[in-house]
Amino acid sequence: MIGIQFRKSIPRYFALRIIGPRWPGIYSGFASSIALRRLPEPPLPTPQWVRVRPLLSGICGSDLATICAKGSPYFSPLTSTPFVVGHEVVGTIAEVGAEVEGLQTGDRVVIQPALGCRVRNIEPPCGACASGQLALCRNVTRGTISAGIQTGFCRDTGGSWSESFVAHTSQVYAVPSQLENEEAVLTEPFACALHAVLRAQPHDRETVLVVGCGAVGLLVIAAIRALGSAARIVAVAKYQHQAEHARRLGANQVLMHQRDVVTRYAMIAEALGAELHPPEIGKPTVLGGADVTFDCVASSASIDDSVRCTTGGGKMVLVGMPAMPSGIDWTSIWYKELSVHAAYAYGQEEYGGQTRMTFDLALEMLTQNGAAVRRLVGEPFALHDYREAVHTALSTGRTESVKTVFRIQSD
Repeated sequence: MIGIQFRKSIPRYFALRIIGPRWPGIYSGFASSIALRRLPEPPLPTPQWVRVRPLLSGICGSDLATICAKGSPYFSPLTSTPFVVGHEVVGTIAEVGAEVEGLQTGDRVVIQPALGCRVRNIEPPCGACASGQLALCRNVTRGTISAGIQTGFCRDTGGSWSESFVAHTSQVYAVPSQLENEEAVLTEPFACALHAVLRAQPHDRETVLVVGCGAVGLLVIAAIRALGSAARIVAVAKYQHQAEHARRLGANQVLMHQRDVVTRYAMIAEALGAELHPPEIGKPTVLGGADVTFDCVASSASIDDSVRCTTGGGKMVLVGMPAMPSGIDWTSIWYKELSVHAAYAYGQEEYGGQTRMTFDLALEMLTQNGAAVRRLVGEPFALHDYREAVHTALSTGRTESVKTVFRIQSD
């Protein structure tokens, strides 16, 4: 089979970090950490596993952070290389292990990629897995497979940027027949957004600030509306096409990001009905603000803006993947008694008086609202065109892309 494989190299890592910001072509060029290779299909680790042949596979922000050496080294000891990239996927079952029930070849499925205790054949499960928080598993370096927090970051599972990978039966979710592939491929990122929104559960009379309108921010807006919340949503977008999507998905007001701090804060304060009090140095002190803020960028500037622009007693949810941010003034968190949450991946949710897995909720809501988010998916790329695909995903302003995907095979 062919697949796009990541190989770790310390010299290449530093070259990408130093040269990449000035020469973006290096990310998919001669010093790239990824390459299209002919590889053996990964074997089924145990009889509880299945083989999946991807139909469509998305490019995630965490994939780009890995490729571009922009992520934190925090995850380095929790992965095993070389690995085939990719975890956002809709595909079909190609092989079923001897002890798998309820699945058969040809079934169309999506994958919940967290590699927790059950996947690793570890008993008893850790506390996180026992409580349904599979993405918070403590045993991601143990068990019957190599280290890896998710499919696509583990050398034994393969990844969805390929013609074949393997998944434990507990990771596999059947796709409802009503869902198109272009909708189903959004299940994993939509589940992430849904998990973030359920961390805060904005009420109808509250004001929500969504900072960043890339794929994650737009899916957060979609998730708020899919959950039935009538909260007022103010979104901050960097590009015009993002603003148009934000309005279409349910944002009441969209602000265009301003690099100038004074202009940016004046604009956000006016939209939120907040007061600005400029200190002698530094960013304005903000009184009032959003009841709930979702930071879907996770840069140093956006995190600082998000906590400053959240009202006293409010909630700030960090949804984006941070890359060692610095320069954040924590005074507003202390002074305003903010509840600061992080939303990583998905797990078990309390919703509507019931306990549900995020992926079950996500598939249910996409079945009802899939047409709205389908337009976020761009024209698919072949695996052979991975350089152009990565460049497109990194150049959203120029390409007007939101979710870049690969088409691996025809259904």
